[in-house]
Amino acid sequence: MASPPQFEDDIFISYAHIDNQPLAEGLEGWIATLHERLRIRLEQLTGERVRLWRDPKLQGNDVFAETLIARLSKSALLVAVISPRYVKSEWCLRELSEFCRRAESYGGLTLGDRSRVFKVVKFNVPLQEHPPQLQGMLGYEFYEYDAARDRAREFSPDVLPARDIRYWEKLDDLAYDIKGMIETMRRAGDAPALAPTLPPAGGPSKTVYLAETTSDLGAERDLIKRELQQRGHVVLPDRELPLRGGALREAVREYLGRSELSVHLLGAHYGIIPEDEGRSLAEIQSELAGACGEGLRRIVWMPVGLEARDERQREFVNGLCLGLTLNGHGKAEVLQTSLEDLKQLIGERVADQPKLSATLLDGDPEGGGGPANVYLICDREDIDDVRPVEDCLFEQGLNVVTSAVEGDEAALREDHRANLIECDAVMTYYGRANDIWLRMKQRELQKVAGYGRTKPLLAKAIYITGPATPSKERVRDQESLVIRNFDRFSPDCLRPFVERVTSGKGARG
Repeated sequence: MASPPQFEDDIFISYAHIDNQPLAEGLEGWIATLHERLRIRLEQLTGERVRLWRDPKLQGNDVFAETLIARLSKSALLVAVISPRYVKSEWCLRELSEFCRRAESYGGLTLGDRSRVFKVVKFNVPLQEHPPQLQGMLGYEFYEYDAARDRAREFSPDVLPARDIRYWEKLDDLAYDIKGMIETMRRAGDAPALAPTLPPAGGPSKTVYLAETTSDLGAERDLIKRELQQRGHVVLPDRELPLRGGALREAVREYLGRSELSVHLLGAHYGIIPEDEGRSLAEIQSELAGACGEGLRRIVWMPVGLEARDERQREFVNGLCLGLTLNGHGKAEVLQTSLEDLKQLIGERVADQPKLSATLLDGDPEGGGGPANVYLICDREDIDDVRPVEDCLFEQGLNVVTSAVEGDEAALREDHRANLIECDAVMTYYGRANDIWLRMKQRELQKVAGYGRTKPLLAKAIYITGPATPSKERVRDQESLVIRNFDRFSPDCLRPFVERVTSGKGARG
């Protein structure tokens, strides 16, 4: 392949001129605004001058200008602003085709899986109407589609009277991805440097498969993607997934095979069902990630208070909570927490922070000498009812730490993890909470080694009380004592648990 010429422009902006016409006198054009803001943001990110070029004149049906061809030839990247007029404009489509043709001849249109063309979607255009070169490419959509009203609304670029944060987030996504692509080209020797490549915050770059999700969690997925990329990590998929069964599965398997962590966000909707498939895109991605085995760590997240909108999604979510659809492979963490907690956990997993050695709450790291420590897990609604159990365990010579219920969610989760790492034994108090809460706690205990625990628990128990229900009657656990006490509290019911803890503590000491 011939060496590419020296690029004179970093970015060529291809657009339909009607999209830069202001709707009212005194307003700036949409394209002109994007041009200037993108330039400033890139220079802020790189610390160097960035050269963007766009044709400011309406060419009409003129012969394709030689000067324009020269500009395309000497541009590292092309930003194509897709709109209803763009896809009907012969001039715009010729710009796109000419850039792709010349890029293929000089240096290649793609480096790795990254394209030198960036698709900015100003307004809703059906995917099948996009130029063929762009149909398999992820776009930066500067609009929101309201399915209920069958109407798209653009994000506002205006600063006054209030900024539309969605516009600025998309602009930031575009800027970070352009910066990353030019740095990739620089390392390959195909483009001038915009800035030296900086090491990612928190350690080496990792590759994360961030599963495509449903529309109700699109903003959350974009936020996670943005933060991962800002820290230098590679986020896949970096192209639109094909929506045909065989091609979809092949693409997802290839992406997962390159990834060290997969993250799956589950919302209220079941989502689209690809052609030739009987299950949703989210469920297929979850299944394929589960089949990857021990080589892929997985995080499955649901927002607090999630209520599935249809029976298929309800079954899928319940199956994940029970562990039925995790295939029994790999390291999976199923969470129903705040988004901040999810981001914190992802940060820990990609950073590969060293595991903490288990230390006991009384400061006895070897586990001998002092009394055993029991972590008594309970829901906020049971904090008063758990007191007799707490008092009884203490009277039997055990140190007891009960779940914290005051503080922000991130601090509560961190305290919960620390207790799981440091305690000798765990008892889960199942009273007023629902069965989903119990299942989540059971799964956390199954994955406690992933939090950094280095020693086995001396004992685990589930203490079931409160009103008797069919769900409570069916609770079984191969690793935990199941203690049912629906009547008045009796210390005798805790005896088997206390004996396991004290005998195990003596043997360990």
